[in-house]
Amino acid sequence: MKKTLIILLAVAAIGLLVVLWLFSGSATGFSKKTYYLEIPTGSTYEDVLAIMKKDTVLKSPSLFSFVANRLDYPEKIKAGRYALSKGSSLLTIVRKLRNGQQDPVNLVINKLRTREDFASLVGRKLEIDSAAFMQYVLNPDSLKHWGLDTNTLISTVIPDTYTYFWNTTPARVMEKLLAARKNFWNDTRKQQAAKLGLTPEQVITLASIVEEETNNNPEKDTIASVYLNRLKINMRLGADPTVKFALKDFSLRRIYNKHLAVESPFNTYRVAGLPPGPICTPQQVTIDAVLNPATTKYLYFVASPKFDGTHIFAENYQQHLANARVYQKALDIYLKKKNQPEDTGS
Repeated sequence: MKKTLIILLAVAAIGLLVVLWLFSGSATGFSKKTYYLEIPTGSTYEDVLAIMKKDTVLKSPSLFSFVANRLDYPEKIKAGRYALSKGSSLLTIVRKLRNGQQDPVNLVINKLRTREDFASLVGRKLEIDSAAFMQYVLNPDSLKHWGLDTNTLISTVIPDTYTYFWNTTPARVMEKLLAARKNFWNDTRKQQAAKLGLTPEQVITLASIVEEETNNNPEKDTIASVYLNRLKINMRLGADPTVKFALKDFSLRRIYNKHLAVESPFNTYRVAGLPPGPICTPQQVTIDAVLNPATTKYLYFVASPKFDGTHIFAENYQQHLANARVYQKALDIYLKKKNQPEDTGS
């Protein structure tokens, strides 16, 4: 009798240890601090196990299955992206997956130049395939519903950080972006745009040119004034960044006459007025610089010979040519020095 009691107590103790381990013992097999388990839409329990085995997520897949089956997880697979912390217990992992406690993904949007760049970013960060996302956003019904076209689509994207679940739909991605755009274009900004004689989309388009011209925020309102002054007198914008966009060659350092010949509605050396859409996603500070331009008579600008990111402005072409010659001379000297072989001594 005593021996039987001892055996029962031993079994109970082992059972207690197992339970305690399931609740608090480390079940993870990865070494990094956090592992992100991505479960695609439509996955089965076997698919989840295969992913976890491939990445050695668990120390014991068989014990995971033991707990998972008792918590009915195989019948409750939920797609998503789950952050699993190193040292998590089996019970913690199973409950998180069974309850669909996803960890959100931050879609950080800075400067994007094309809708293809936009789709590629979404495809890298979320479950959505970039090609499928492109197909959705370029669908005529979608564009008509949003009041956009293929050129102005990118104007919906205000650079910021947007939070989504990994398996969100293309529709949900756009809903959040459109909501952010609506909030950005408050009554004050709409009135400022109207005062300039521009629509919000046109403001974004002009701001995208300013964005590509300079990273110097204090100068952006002055550069905006140059382009607005040109528009007022029906002078072509002649913006180099629009030529790069037309050519889809953003690596160009200098624009030559051969580049200016490109036939494109985005080539503002050949086509009057604003291009048909943005050439990048401008920052909010740049949009506000266009909405609040400096009051100037400037029609031209050239990079400063100091190479400090600033520009020299001019009201007439003669002064602009003089400024350009100074800059070109400084640039030639700079490039000559840069290309000189290092003096290794005698």
